[in-house]
Amino acid sequence: MHDQESPENLPDPPSLKSSGAASESAYAVLRNADYTRYLIGRLVASLGQQMLVVAIDWELYKRTHSALALAFVGLSLMIPMILCTIPAGHFADTFSRKKIILITTLVLAVASLGLALLSAFALNVIWIYACLAVIGAARTFLWPASAAFVTSLVPREQFARAVTFNSGAFQLSCVIGPVAFGAVIAMTPHADQYATAWPVYALNVLASIVCFALVVPIKHVHKAKPAEPLSVNNLIEGFRFVYQSKIILGIITLDMFAVLLGGTVTILPMFANDIFQVGAGGFGWLRDAMPIGAVICMLIIAHRPQLQKAGRAMLLSVAIFGVATILFGVANKNCLGNWLALPNAFWFWFSFAMLALAGAVDNVSVVVRQTLVQILTPDGKRGRVSAVNALFIGTSNELGGFRSGVVAYLFTVPTFLGNAHATGAIVSTVSGGIGTILVVLAVAWIWPEMRKYGKLA
Repeated sequence: MHDQESPENLPDPPSLKSSGAASESAYAVLRNADYTRYLIGRLVASLGQQMLVVAIDWELYKRTHSALALAFVGLSLMIPMILCTIPAGHFADTFSRKKIILITTLVLAVASLGLALLSAFALNVIWIYACLAVIGAARTFLWPASAAFVTSLVPREQFARAVTFNSGAFQLSCVIGPVAFGAVIAMTPHADQYATAWPVYALNVLASIVCFALVVPIKHVHKAKPAEPLSVNNLIEGFRFVYQSKIILGIITLDMFAVLLGGTVTILPMFANDIFQVGAGGFGWLRDAMPIGAVICMLIIAHRPQLQKAGRAMLLSVAIFGVATILFGVANKNCLGNWLALPNAFWFWFSFAMLALAGAVDNVSVVVRQTLVQILTPDGKRGRVSAVNALFIGTSNELGGFRSGVVAYLFTVPTFLGNAHATGAIVSTVSGGIGTILVVLAVAWIWPEMRKYGKLA
């Protein structure tokens, strides 16, 4: 393994050259018209995607009443991600990243149109999974091209701010998406009766078209290099670089296992229905808690100086994520009701606060990871390394949901914690939080370079 060069000795890639602005306002990056146009386009597209994800879960469960139907959603998105990651990274480094973004955005629009037709005519749900596989493949090509594309839009000293706003825009879409989905379904006649969400899918088609229109005029684009031979060595270069870079390997490993073990989104309906008994409205609030925390964190980070001890901040933020997850799992009458005679409303809002805290610190780790992955990677390899990053994080999201659901299922047995479903949800959540803390300790020991990494710039 080759030693990673220290950040101060890394040459500035052409797309990240300093613009010479020593001190700028937190919103200076938004004066960049191309970046702002791209940020708005991705916000609109992400909002449509968030509505689509909630709609698919809702429609599949309404039509099948099967938890396995929900589990297959993750697998349908994960399998094409695994198959396409290596070529996606190669394409992002070899071809125009702008063209890749535009093409994949159109593919997402077509897949959403297919979902709208399937939903409107109540066709077999197997075709929904086929559309999800297309969406998974398109997103796999989109993510590395999009992550690397941003580096050509902003100077180096503004890149961390750009990543912060990108993350905030995504989290904002996560907040608005479930609410917008509910509003659209409420305005759709007989939507609940026939379990159809076709207007939501149709809106996502429109969102993709808007994103496409905003990206087209952007002038600062990645200059595609001459196509390299499509060899195994070129394809796996992203994995090789990540393995050789101790800091990048450490932060990707940390974030991946934190998401894999600490994710609770998949089983939030169990908390809403079987623990807090708050129904669909309460479920919506729980689903929004982490994105709300992330947006608040984004606003705080945007108005503060760059992190001076980025490695330590990421380790601490993931540890807090694990603690917040544990507190969310135990903060209810089933666990603490015999010791603390507090109303159910208190437990609910305390749990909401713990999820919001988890979302806030998770946003810190996202900003650190995305920034370091880009600035520590040579421009010629950014697409492939971004693809590897997207593979690890994306698959951990889907596998994390699968893990939490399987553990909850295995421990769905009557105990002193209350009803059987409550027991499963609590054990799954608390064990995941404990696992997250253990991962932080392991990563800090295996990769001491992370603890010592300094300024995020």
